[in-house]
Amino acid sequence: MRFEDLLRPTEKGLYCPPGDFHIDPVRPVERALVTHGHADHARPGHAHVMATRETLDIMGIRYGEGFAGQTQAAAYGEVMSLNGVTVSWHPAGHVLGAAQIAVEKDGVRIVASGDYKRRRDPTCAAFEPVECDVFITEATFGLPVFRHPDDREEIARLLKSVEQFPQSAHLVGAYALGKAQRVIALLREAGYDRVIYIHGAMQKLCDYYISRGVDLGPLAPATIDRAARDQFAGAIVIGPPAAFVDRWARRFPDPVSCFASGWMRVRQRAKQRGVELPLILSDHCDWDELTETILELRPQEVWVTHGREEALVRWCELNQIRAKPLNIVGYEDETE
Repeated sequence: MRFEDLLRPTEKGLYCPPGDFHIDPVRPVERALVTHGHADHARPGHAHVMATRETLDIMGIRYGEGFAGQTQAAAYGEVMSLNGVTVSWHPAGHVLGAAQIAVEKDGVRIVASGDYKRRRDPTCAAFEPVECDVFITEATFGLPVFRHPDDREEIARLLKSVEQFPQSAHLVGAYALGKAQRVIALLREAGYDRVIYIHGAMQKLCDYYISRGVDLGPLAPATIDRAARDQFAGAIVIGPPAAFVDRWARRFPDPVSCFASGWMRVRQRAKQRGVELPLILSDHCDWDELTETILELRPQEVWVTHGREEALVRWCELNQIRAKPLNIVGYEDETE
């Protein structure tokens, strides 16, 4: 079987002709296998959706219970057959419930990794390397300039700033699914045991993480009025990045603008956003982790989806690994 006969890009996303299903389709389809709950991969309106229990629950939180006609939960390590095609689910290390999907037929195995990272994350299962003939990888940070520092160092910088400016509220912009919970968990591991205040848009997702056994410590709503303004002096407030550009953010005492993102490696991006304390924290692989993963797996081919496809494809070619960009429209570089 040719690799393209098992899985191929279409205008709706990756499609498996013999199994008659799509992976992370960007338009409504009859049967969708979804890698994780971020909006550019998990969309409502499909007739049937198969994903991990956590991803299905997260889609329900974000879109409402009627986000799909029917749903089916898959567990890590579970193997199932769809029209004669074997499908299995493996941890991706991206966010809670994120999975790589291995598709196999007639001795050919293709792994669609979705989004993934190799760093340890206390809020989700670690990435599991899966032997394959074709590895489909993202390339969000697929340039050599993107080499992310140790997560603990970035959290230490945040805590040092809180100590140095005890009258200031530190406002940390972080994506509501995955990044926010990871920042909170890393703060707890660093010994920060004070109340962390969260924007209302994060409450349901934080509650869900807690229900799945992720310890986030004491949290409280970041609800502020003039009478309560002083209680936020020296506090850490976490919210979606968009919330910190409106009047809501200006109500906090002497706020310090922070932003947790792999894009904070680019100083110009931090400057454009008015970020005073950039925190280089990403839920994706950096350049070294992308290339190390490919070398570890040593697939016959690498297909590159979204991000900096050209650089990673060229690196593969220089390392005698066949590679090509898939150019699937509809995935974000990183929704942060």
